[in-house]
Amino acid sequence: MLLPGSIDRSQEKPVALLNKIKQRGVLTILTTNLPITYYYDREDNLTGPEYDMTQSFAKSLQVKVEYKVFDTTKAVIEALRNNEGDIAASSLTVTLERKKEFDFGPVYQVVNELIVCHRSKKRIINKDDLANIEVVVAADSSYMESLEDHAEISWSVDETMNTENLLTQVAEKKVECTTSDSTLFSIERRFYTEIQDKYTLSKSSELAWMVNKNNNDLVSSIKNWFEAYKNDYEMAYILEKYYGYVKIFDYVDTHKFLARVKTRLPKYKDYFIDAATKNDIKPSLLAAQSYQESHWDRKAKSPTGVRGIMMLTQPVAKSLGVTNRLNAEQNIYAGAKFLAKMKKMVDDVEEPDQSWLALAAYNVGRGHFRDAQSLARKLNKNPDRWSEMRQVLPLLSQKKYYKDLRYGYARGNEPVRYVTRIRNYDELLHRHFGKDEFDGVR
Repeated sequence: MLLPGSIDRSQEKPVALLNKIKQRGVLTILTTNLPITYYYDREDNLTGPEYDMTQSFAKSLQVKVEYKVFDTTKAVIEALRNNEGDIAASSLTVTLERKKEFDFGPVYQVVNELIVCHRSKKRIINKDDLANIEVVVAADSSYMESLEDHAEISWSVDETMNTENLLTQVAEKKVECTTSDSTLFSIERRFYTEIQDKYTLSKSSELAWMVNKNNNDLVSSIKNWFEAYKNDYEMAYILEKYYGYVKIFDYVDTHKFLARVKTRLPKYKDYFIDAATKNDIKPSLLAAQSYQESHWDRKAKSPTGVRGIMMLTQPVAKSLGVTNRLNAEQNIYAGAKFLAKMKKMVDDVEEPDQSWLALAAYNVGRGHFRDAQSLARKLNKNPDRWSEMRQVLPLLSQKKYYKDLRYGYARGNEPVRYVTRIRNYDELLHRHFGKDEFDGVR
């Protein structure tokens, strides 16, 4: 029975979650603070693969984003279960158990699940070897389901630590082995060089956003957005931006680099900081470039005649007022000026692409770089995106492409490797010093 003036809402349909999001003007994302999800960069700006993607999706809905950040995957899933957010975006693997309780958006990345141990541990070859290790895994992670398929493995769950923490524990020999996605492992092994993947637990694990059941409108909206996002090469850009530089890993080279940060860099660090600041370049990037060029050896010389800590050619050095290429101070300041000139070639491009494109031009030469940009346009590639230019540059060594270019043949793979290594060294410097002790002096 209705009271006078009351409204019968018993037959009304509940408002769909997508409509609720649009009505309140806010999309609530549940995530974790990791390099593969969401974090603050060296300029204290929010960034990360999940951050970039969720910002783009929210823009398609014309709403703002609220982030709720948790320490572990378990906490993220529990928060979604309790309706504390709309989407769980935290590098989550699609699993059979999770699909019983939640729905998933489209798969945006495929990774391998690895068993990671200290490099001193013997590589795991067969099931007998698996029986001889102890694995500690993060609570409610997808790795638990994979481990259940390997009865020979002895494993336990840590309720408090996430996978990044456990990888640190392995590096410090506090934990024998753990599990990790190949993406996170590829990033962390550059800082914790003693960790090593010993066994592939699962291949082709799929990552996707997770939502509560019965929200078909929201899932459909995510699918429609992602189709356009992928077709516009935005997904390719994200993968290159966050993972493009981690593909190259050389244990010996990384150890040498970290050693030379202590033995060689201090003599030149102030020059890098001052020269970079005066030319609107990140000091750590300039130092990283110099290491790629000469390993911070002021007397370095190549068979082609380039010399010094920034490996300048005689014509370039002369044009920039260098009287002695073996003088580290002169060489560094000239190298910074030359890199600044390369940046002006792409001054309408946003960072970080501007710096990466400028480094490629520094390496391959302005003429060949312009050729590559022209070729990119012919191939319907974006000449202002590094993720696309890195595909075009290697074509400069193929006759069917270079025969019609003004400057002809070039070893186009070299600038791609050059930029990738510099990005790796730059990130290692940032991790070693921290923002306030290097770039933060600007």
